[in-house]
Amino acid sequence: MSTFIDTIIRLAQTNKQTIVLPEGNDERTIVAAREATQRGIANIVVLGDIDASELPGVKVINHKTSPERDRYAQDLVEIRKKKGLTLDEAYALLDNELYYGVMMVKEGDADGMTSGACHATGDVLRPALQILKTAPGASIVSSFFEITIPACPYGENGTFFFADCGLNTYPDAQGLAEIAIQTAQSWKSLMGTDPRVAMLSYSSYGSAKDDHTQLVREATRIVHERAPQLLCDGELQFDAAVVPSVAASKAPGSPVAGSANVLVFPNLDAGNIGYKIAQRLGMGEAIGPVLQGVAAPVNDLSRGCSASDIVGMIALTAVQARKLFESKVQ
Repeated sequence: MSTFIDTIIRLAQTNKQTIVLPEGNDERTIVAAREATQRGIANIVVLGDIDASELPGVKVINHKTSPERDRYAQDLVEIRKKKGLTLDEAYALLDNELYYGVMMVKEGDADGMTSGACHATGDVLRPALQILKTAPGASIVSSFFEITIPACPYGENGTFFFADCGLNTYPDAQGLAEIAIQTAQSWKSLMGTDPRVAMLSYSSYGSAKDDHTQLVREATRIVHERAPQLLCDGELQFDAAVVPSVAASKAPGSPVAGSANVLVFPNLDAGNIGYKIAQRLGMGEAIGPVLQGVAAPVNDLSRGCSASDIVGMIALTAVQARKLFESKVQ
């Protein structure tokens, strides 16, 4: 069976984008850069003090000696002038490969960035928010994991988007609604089919009532108000969201229950635990965390990722960049 990431790789190959990989000191990144280049997934730029002969077809930039540093530093001062950033401070920031990589995206020298193999999520996100900022209309940055469970009859042939499993700890109702809307938009963009969003809880349709279930119900109401055409329902227990027979009992008449493909967890505890159970016990493919709400594609990696995981995220970042370009020219 063709997996989600196989499809994404094929899409990336049809219209190659330029993706920067800042972590050239990481062997997994080097292996992934070679594979992505050999397979024609993207035009790859790797940052670091590396022998370019080891990476045929890959553009290698030593970000600490690059001739572009002067231009980037001047522009970075302008971007951060309200924070009082000096030119010397800008040069110091550009010594950090993540800041240099994000500036490449800002300046149009790369279409997206994939990082995080040896950096924490906060380290990846900080320069993205400081330099690229949030996308128009986005109030927060969130994330999702693509999960595909082998031989699973639920979701979209076993494929789901789980959100937010990597970023927002305890979102309020407005934040939870924003996560749902962003993830639905990501599903539509990447999958090409209609999202069916379940707002998850330990309760279905008021079977339990407390502040936690009320928050999920309020988030669902906000989604309906902001995106009335979006198929979204809650609060729903996981089994009611994905299993038709359970949905018929616990949430009769729901337009989503029993067929959800986008699962929005009430907090980061639930989301992170849920995706890892699906990955490890369900033997699922797990790609992410994929960031949403940033003005240009910057994606994080788990520090436990493999080279193959990085290749998949390169492809996904490239497709996001392509979709963003297409939306701007329409």
